[in-house]
Amino acid sequence: MHRCLPSLLVLALTTVAPAIAQDTRNFPVIGAVERHAPALDALIAPGTPIEVVSSRYLWTEGPVWDQGKQRLLFSDVHQNQVYAWVEGEGASLFMEPSGYTGVVPYSRGPGSNGLAINAAGQLVLCEHGDRRVAVLLADGGKRTLTDNYQGKRFNSPNDLAIDSRGHIWFTDPPYGLPQGAEDPRREIDFNGVYLFKPATGETLLLTKEVVWPNGIALSPDEKILYVAQSSRTEPTVIAYPIRSDLTLGPGKVLFDMTSLASGPGRGGNPDGLKVDQRGNLWVTGRGGVQIISPTGQHLGTIHTGENTANCAFGGPDGSILYLTADMYVCRIQTKTRGTGF
Repeated sequence: MHRCLPSLLVLALTTVAPAIAQDTRNFPVIGAVERHAPALDALIAPGTPIEVVSSRYLWTEGPVWDQGKQRLLFSDVHQNQVYAWVEGEGASLFMEPSGYTGVVPYSRGPGSNGLAINAAGQLVLCEHGDRRVAVLLADGGKRTLTDNYQGKRFNSPNDLAIDSRGHIWFTDPPYGLPQGAEDPRREIDFNGVYLFKPATGETLLLTKEVVWPNGIALSPDEKILYVAQSSRTEPTVIAYPIRSDLTLGPGKVLFDMTSLASGPGRGGNPDGLKVDQRGNLWVTGRGGVQIISPTGQHLGTIHTGENTANCAFGGPDGSILYLTADMYVCRIQTKTRGTGF
């Protein structure tokens, strides 16, 4: 992908280091916040910087805040690794391999992608190469939660959200397959959005209407499911009402990125997304994070100038938004909190 390096950031960013120590009191900054509506002032104070807390990765993704250990975990999909970043210490390699355990070369992005922490404090991973959703066990190894639908292997589980009952909502596009949608290994001929119920082991297909499903999140009251569609022709975020039986009602487009500028420094279609406690959506794409009200109003953009893949709220009180933007991991202080804090 094209990279546009902001003039404010001068770093040597060519190779991946197994451990990356940085000055946590004097972070470099990148990009700027663009304000499209006065309501953004209640979410991000004017002049708030976007700080680069770690760098030198190939493609960062799937950030999640581990509240129990006060650290940020994130994937480097292309390196088949998960890193852990701790305030005052920097980043270190946490897990390798993270999403592909085969012995032959696989795709360009074989590692884990979306990460989440369940109620037991365990790390749950969407694994591209092993084509499954798995959980990391405290006493060693991983356990597969789900790797197929009706006996057919998933394409490459991409992102996930865990609700208050422990249900796992996830997307399954073909991005992690070596030849994408045309890969002969593919067993399911559509890109689905699924629900996994750990208590029963059931995996339910929610919809196959989203052509290129990617990021996924729930509204604070868990009555709406949001799915990012990473389509060049239909770059949208779709909102689905969740029925009492956990099936989905008809979806509607909440936000369309088609009208937003694209090109150098503005690359990427809707990718990862998170929701804050007020119901606002923080959606990556078009060179940053688009901040969208619950009614679909575009409030502002955290413009990194990089292809920004995903984001997650974290910090002690859940008010810091962490961003995975190409080779960087960034953060910005907000005046809101993510759901779950």
